[in-house]
Amino acid sequence: MEILLLGIYGFFAWLIFFKFKWLPWNTTSQVITYTIPVVLIGILILFLNLYAPSSHDVRVINYTVEIVPSVTGQVIEVPVEPNSHVKKGDVLFRIDPTPFQNEIKNLEATIPNLAAKIISAQYYNRELSAQLNSASDQINVVNAKYELAKKRYSQTKALAESGAGTKFDFEQAAANLKDLEAQLGVSKAAKTQIIEKMSAKSSTGELSEVAQARANLAQAKSQIEQAKWRLEQTVYRAPADGRVINLQLREGAMAVQLPLKPVMSFVEDEQYIVALYEQNELRMVEPGNEAEIALRTHPNQIIKCEVEKIVWATSDGQVRMNGIIPQTGEHPPAEENRFAVRLKVTDHDKDTFLAAGAVGAGAIYTEHGKIIHLVRKVIVRVSTKMDWLILKLH
Repeated sequence: MEILLLGIYGFFAWLIFFKFKWLPWNTTSQVITYTIPVVLIGILILFLNLYAPSSHDVRVINYTVEIVPSVTGQVIEVPVEPNSHVKKGDVLFRIDPTPFQNEIKNLEATIPNLAAKIISAQYYNRELSAQLNSASDQINVVNAKYELAKKRYSQTKALAESGAGTKFDFEQAAANLKDLEAQLGVSKAAKTQIIEKMSAKSSTGELSEVAQARANLAQAKSQIEQAKWRLEQTVYRAPADGRVINLQLREGAMAVQLPLKPVMSFVEDEQYIVALYEQNELRMVEPGNEAEIALRTHPNQIIKCEVEKIVWATSDGQVRMNGIIPQTGEHPPAEENRFAVRLKVTDHDKDTFLAAGAVGAGAIYTEHGKIIHLVRKVIVRVSTKMDWLILKLH
């Protein structure tokens, strides 16, 4: 564009000084003639970079997912073709489901046994209650006999001491009393043991054996659900609309559940455009500003966009967490990082195919200095026509 403007200026200077000779071509006129375009073009470039900043680093970026299986197993089918378009939910590959089906069968086989243990524990709980009632009744019976034996002991003792009764009856009453005391102690100990067994309860108030059996059953059901989920993961489906790239997975291969070992790469259709700018070029840029890009994959085509957001961050603004104190002294100056401006294609060009990784140039038109936006638009259109040229020697 600058060359075109210089050409137009030179044409008019030729007309004035040589064709029509309206002004003399002397030292003064020569200095003025050569100075004016330099100053004007310099001012134009300064205002262009401020009000309509351009970028020669525009990139089309697609979201990429590294496909890592959720379970480990042998691949039995890969129905997708490399670089072929698939819809969300289409099958990418299948893993042999047999080990996971067997795991579910084994877990389901334990359910009846665990349920029977719950019933047995509940029966044991009821049996302890019956034993407790029986022990209480036994204590009442023995206690009644014991009270009667104490009276007989007192009576026979008084009769023996007065000579009205025999010493044998007294000794027999004393023996009966001791025997009943022993029976009463045994009955109370048995009741205490039953109470201790029944007092071992869970937080829900159930007997510990019943609670443990219920917990084992719940755990088995949870393991079954987890096994069913793993069985579902043997069929891996496309996470979105897109294409499979770098497909090296084949039937018979082992798909391993390792994040560092993806089995394929999936490039989604969803994409965005990033234009990189120097840090002092974005003072006037705001979200919603008009933008145009020219990609090398589409020579002589202007794609209309608008500014979606400015990413006000670079890697230099991050202090990584480590045990080293950040350096604050003199160090070699690093290359200045640029800020990324995210663009979105307008409805006018929404159907244009944008290849992931396509590069080009573009410009943003701010709300200021609109009179010189035309110059930038001409520059962008001239540059995209140059993309027709393939400048290589072989």
